[in-house]
Amino acid sequence: MTKSYHVAVVGATGAVGTQMIQLLEKAAIEIKQVTFLSSARSAGKKLTFKGKEITVQEAKPESFDDIDIALFSAGGSVSKQLAPQAAERGAVVIDNTSAFRMAEDVPLVVPEVNEHALKAHHGIIANPNCSTIQMVAALEPIRQAFGLKRVIVSTYQAVSGSGVSAINELKEQSQAILNDEPFSPQVMPVKGDKKHYQIAFNALPQIDVFTENDYTYEEMKMINETKKIMEDDAIQVAATCVRIPVVSGHSESVYIEIDKSGVTADQIRAALKDAPGVVLQDDPANQVYPQASEAAGKKEVFVGRIRADLDQPKGFHLWIVSDNLLKGAAWNSIQIAESLIKQGII
Repeated sequence: MTKSYHVAVVGATGAVGTQMIQLLEKAAIEIKQVTFLSSARSAGKKLTFKGKEITVQEAKPESFDDIDIALFSAGGSVSKQLAPQAAERGAVVIDNTSAFRMAEDVPLVVPEVNEHALKAHHGIIANPNCSTIQMVAALEPIRQAFGLKRVIVSTYQAVSGSGVSAINELKEQSQAILNDEPFSPQVMPVKGDKKHYQIAFNALPQIDVFTENDYTYEEMKMINETKKIMEDDAIQVAATCVRIPVVSGHSESVYIEIDKSGVTADQIRAALKDAPGVVLQDDPANQVYPQASEAAGKKEVFVGRIRADLDQPKGFHLWIVSDNLLKGAAWNSIQIAESLIKQGII
């Protein structure tokens, strides 16, 4: 007999929560009941799941009493407060915030890379940063085949990573500029930081606030999370994260150095061709390469522009694109839930 599960979505009315609900409808999970949770402000709203109307409830510790799987995407402070309580009540928490990612006893999982790490969970599993997920999913097949010594990544990230207010600001600023009207930035690059700058027709080399070493928290997330997911602190990782005026889909220019000598770009392509969750789009002669506009709404990670470095024999360049709200957030969370069930962990 197939086991069925009671699944909760915390932050159900948000951008990622909405995607989680849509993906749950088609997931390989036998669902006996869903519970949608949110802040008191959004409680009472009605959402639809498989044609049935469900009222959103306020998230409280007791909300998790009969929950098997709790998908969290309501901000780090909510996760810190409620995720441990949910786990204590018997739920397995899959958390989409940065609250627990670097905690030693919390697995940080991209199923295509380190599915085995789920076995060591203690009630909470962390979903990595969106920009990290797509990068490691693309690099893992290369690492398995040829080793991986160094990664230097520059990101071109969509505003949807900063929420609905950032999307609205981009649209409003774009319209204002086209109409030659004044505007006043209020959200980008970081809503809570001291200064705000134009995002429309611009590129902002700041995502999250700066740390003491002059890297932003987003950049440090990519650096630290990559090492943790790949279980290799010796990999050298550097990141520059940039916000661009795109609504959905993060793009990344990635330079890698591998361990093995004598590897060709064709061999890198071959390693990626049938890799799980990866789609190779690499035909420069016919201008075929990944684009954010094409990746939006799709679950996969798209890789192209693969070429050997002209000076470093073990160096290669790649262009990696994925929908930051899907593989970068909601879909990876659902995949974790499916992996827990497939492995008989839950």
